[in-house]
Amino acid sequence: MINKKMEKALNAQVNAELYSAYLYLSMESYFKSLNLNGFANWMRVQTQEEVTHATKIYDFLNERGGRALLKAIEGPPTTWDSPLATFEAAYAHEQKVTSLINDLVDLAIKEKDHATNNFLQWFVNEQVEEEASADAVVQQLKIMADAPGGIFMLDRELAQRVFTPPTATAE
Repeated sequence: MINKKMEKALNAQVNAELYSAYLYLSMESYFKSLNLNGFANWMRVQTQEEVTHATKIYDFLNERGGRALLKAIEGPPTTWDSPLATFEAAYAHEQKVTSLINDLVDLAIKEKDHATNNFLQWFVNEQVEEEASADAVVQQLKIMADAPGGIFMLDRELAQRVFTPPTATAE
């Protein structure tokens, strides 16, 4: 059985993950408005990943005898100054999520909740990938600042990203 303090913190993380999905869906819409469909695809895949993260935590709460309580999700920004500014915001957001996950791990350790700590390790590893993925696009956009045509090549590359649900062994 999960304790109330951990339950409350995990519920907050479900909300944070769903906010992340809203944010990336908003970024997708922004890129579609610029006719950068590859960039939009990258954000759609990111949205799907965030919903999966929220669902994993939701399921874990229920499996541990807790209760997932869904709260209102804050509305995300809807415009950015450029594709670079959008991906910089995505990267900064992933850094914030990493901090939230680390705080959850710290709480699980403090509460001696080994099952939750073990569960959260998947998210610790996932955040390394999440940050690296967003930062890679940021760095590519910075490099091509003097070659604006490069954005179309990157758009084609980002169109290739596909959503791959986590496997049962990765849980």
